[in-house]
Amino acid sequence: MQADAKPIRMEVFVQEQNVPADLEMDDRDVACLHAVAYDADGKPLGTGRLLPDGHIGRMAVLSSARGAGVGGAILKGLMQRARERGDQKVVLSAQTHAAEFYLAHGFAMAGDVFHEAGIPHIEMHYEF
Repeated sequence: MQADAKPIRMEVFVQEQNVPADLEMDDRDVACLHAVAYDADGKPLGTGRLLPDGHIGRMAVLSSARGAGVGGAILKGLMQRARERGDQKVVLSAQTHAAEFYLAHGFAMAGDVFHEAGIPHIEMHYEF
């Protein structure tokens, strides 16, 4: 799955949002659980990862698949896996334009806006 996640992340973060590739593909990937959503033909549409410490990150959906529930399905799947392994909460750094998406899935904002790779983010939590 990680191999299918990389092209999505490169398109969304590196090409669309101008995140440097060396920041996007980090050494934490090997320790993560990666989720990838596919269409009926097996084409990867979106991805996300769950780190060992309960952080969810690298949530990305191809522009052609946005608004169809792909991101929500990935998020719910990662949250379920975190719950199954006994995590008490999950945490993520949401790009501020996506905060409403996470709020709609039960997350709460925590702290102030900060910049990561030049993009405004806010930390968000979900407790099980």
